[in-house]
Amino acid sequence: MWRIPVLICISIILLACESRSSSASRQIESETTIAKEAVMNEDQNLPQTEAEWRERLTPEEYRVLREKGTERAFQGKYVHVDGDGAFSCAACGQPLFTTNAKYDSGSGWPSFYEPIGEENVEERVDNTLGMHRTEIVCSRCKSHLGHVFNDGPQPTGLRYCVNSISLDFKEGGE
Repeated sequence: MWRIPVLICISIILLACESRSSSASRQIESETTIAKEAVMNEDQNLPQTEAEWRERLTPEEYRVLREKGTERAFQGKYVHVDGDGAFSCAACGQPLFTTNAKYDSGSGWPSFYEPIGEENVEERVDNTLGMHRTEIVCSRCKSHLGHVFNDGPQPTGLRYCVNSISLDFKEGGE
């Protein structure tokens, strides 16, 4: 008769231990993910907070890159750049586009029909300002670059419309 209450108690204790173990396991997994991200950012020497980004970038760079702003059309330094070279993210230096994929879209911003690598540019839904657009961000530091549209030239039919202030240019290659 005493065996049933003892078995119930043992079952309850085992369930409680399993629950704590599972919770501890999730906590360790979460801490490991955070640590991996911190190491990745540390390796890339990237700011960890928006305050650090503010220190690193000029006020206008911060407005565009971190607050998703837009520079005025036809005012950017790379709208009419010529010559061979590569464009990288102004915030973290990741290579993004080459002059081989650059073309004059007439939009007033540097335009490209493809990035250096699909993995270098992330796309996100942007429904701000009452419009449905696709925002593009640097895959490394998540800084705002501009938008991509389906009205570009072949071979892709895409127009990556990028703020000049989001880019750095290096003549001669990547």
